[in-house]
Amino acid sequence: MSNEATVHAGTADPGRPAGIASYIDHTLLKPEASEADVLKVCAEAAEYGFKSVCVNPVWVKTVTTALRGSGVLTCSVVGFPLGATPTDVKSFEARGAVLDGAAEVDMVINIAAARAGDKGALVEDIAAVAETVHAGGAILKVIIETALLTDEQKVLACQAAVEAGADFVKTSTGFNGGGATVEDVALMRRTVGPDVGVKASGGVRSLADAQAMIAAGATRIGASSGIAIVKGEQGSAAY
Repeated sequence: MSNEATVHAGTADPGRPAGIASYIDHTLLKPEASEADVLKVCAEAAEYGFKSVCVNPVWVKTVTTALRGSGVLTCSVVGFPLGATPTDVKSFEARGAVLDGAAEVDMVINIAAARAGDKGALVEDIAAVAETVHAGGAILKVIIETALLTDEQKVLACQAAVEAGADFVKTSTGFNGGGATVEDVALMRRTVGPDVGVKASGGVRSLADAQAMIAAGATRIGASSGIAIVKGEQGSAAY
């Protein structure tokens, strides 16, 4: 596992609205998003200094080009949003995203394996993608989809992610019900320890929400309400 979890945590003061921008992955994962929508999000990320722009794989090249020289990273998703994709397909998808310019990849775990308590299957799935992502110089975040798991299953999934070499664990896709909670973030932080990142995503819509997640142990925030968050306003986006 790399030390990128620490490097890619927010570095500014999260107690200030402007300071929290470096924690945020500015996110647009709607399937109907257009090129104009994607370019708008890129411009916003560059203006506000967000950590990354997170998009579906089809937009990675567009985002990488638009963000060049801005200091904002390109992030994409794999096996999204269900996680019910064969491991070799996830790895192939991850390799394509990294080759297209993604510096970060967020993969969805095999949720059925987590619910069945099959840690070996989880480790195998995650490790294959981690190897692919790291070979391309990128980092891997592992989405465990907390809304579909018991606390015991969440712990198992986080343990598997650490064992498999993931750089981050992440709460949610935002597409399968529920979202980030302070309790889940705290549980994930206790499980993975201090050296693996924790990303809170799904339903983080205000500065207070984001600050609560960071206080609980999050080092990254996934949100489509990033502008509202940094302005100290209340966002209305679903993710």
